[in-house]
Amino acid sequence: MKIAILGTRGIPNNYGGPEANAEFMSPIFLRMGHEVTVYSPDEHPYKESEWRGIRIRHMFNRESRLGIWGTLAYDYLCLRDALASDFDIILELGYVPVAIFFPVRRRGRAKLLTNMDGLEWKRSKWNFALRRFAELTERLGAAHSDALIADNEAIRDYLRGKYGKDSYFIPYGARPVDHPDPAPLRTYGVEPQGYNMLVARMEPENNIEMILDGHLLSGSSRPFLVVGRTTTRFGRHVEWKYGGDPRVRLLGAIYDYEALSGLRGHAALYFHGHSVGGTNPSLVEAMATNALIAAHDNPFNRTVLECNAFYFSDARGVSDIIRSDTGARRGEFVSRNRAKVHDVYNWEKVARQHIAAFEEVLARG
Repeated sequence: MKIAILGTRGIPNNYGGPEANAEFMSPIFLRMGHEVTVYSPDEHPYKESEWRGIRIRHMFNRESRLGIWGTLAYDYLCLRDALASDFDIILELGYVPVAIFFPVRRRGRAKLLTNMDGLEWKRSKWNFALRRFAELTERLGAAHSDALIADNEAIRDYLRGKYGKDSYFIPYGARPVDHPDPAPLRTYGVEPQGYNMLVARMEPENNIEMILDGHLLSGSSRPFLVVGRTTTRFGRHVEWKYGGDPRVRLLGAIYDYEALSGLRGHAALYFHGHSVGGTNPSLVEAMATNALIAAHDNPFNRTVLECNAFYFSDARGVSDIIRSDTGARRGEFVSRNRAKVHDVYNWEKVARQHIAAFEEVLARG
């Protein structure tokens, strides 16, 4: 098959989940004998037309200057180019804002599969108009894709209940790290089990303030490491609110998987505050690297972690977890989460599930 992957900020990954999806799956598709093209912004630092045998197609993008309007133009140009090419499959990793163009796409030979991601219209970083726009694109994505992919069982239930649409459940994957390297801890001046941490985009719905407020409320002497870019509007707010407190260390973005694995695996507690749906890649990566996880209590996180994590709903809950945890359940939680990564959140299985879905959709004609 000739496969196009759209909806990312390019590979090699220096951003987030959809990019990781494209980066890890594409080589497996290639090894299985398929031809893969990943669409990438022309602003991406990697400028070559090929990466590890994967074709890279650079398209005009000015999201850094134009925000959502730059993203809209980029998504439109990518979709238009892909539809005019001879692909068999177009995989859209997300529906905002590209699905606004789905109703007018010309029916060609390519089948369009859309990963519906999370509940984007619930993102509090957007104003009322943008949230309503995101809800519209969700409806258009559900209505005009040839098939839907849900990366979380709760999202699949949501799509079935709201739109009467079945979807393929295909989660994100993660690469297990059996023995996380403690070397990165020296870089940041911390000891194993001597700090708490989180990894997240600096967005309100990731409950970063709730977690950090709970950490401070607990009175813990452990430093709290925060990994994520603070160049966004909310990131600057986090920097203003916590940057002067020695109990909170803002490390910025870290994309080195081995370094992140070392930090996650040796933290006393790893906090995951994401709340707007889907299976978040950073959560699965934490499971794969021996982290003891405390997660925001919502159906999406519970679907992934089941009973193998601590849960919180407010800053007091975060504080209570920090104060009461003795590490006694670490081995139990970590072992079960790693088994689930092997059985479910496994890149090889994830890639093969995608190929099976592609073949099934093509066979339907």
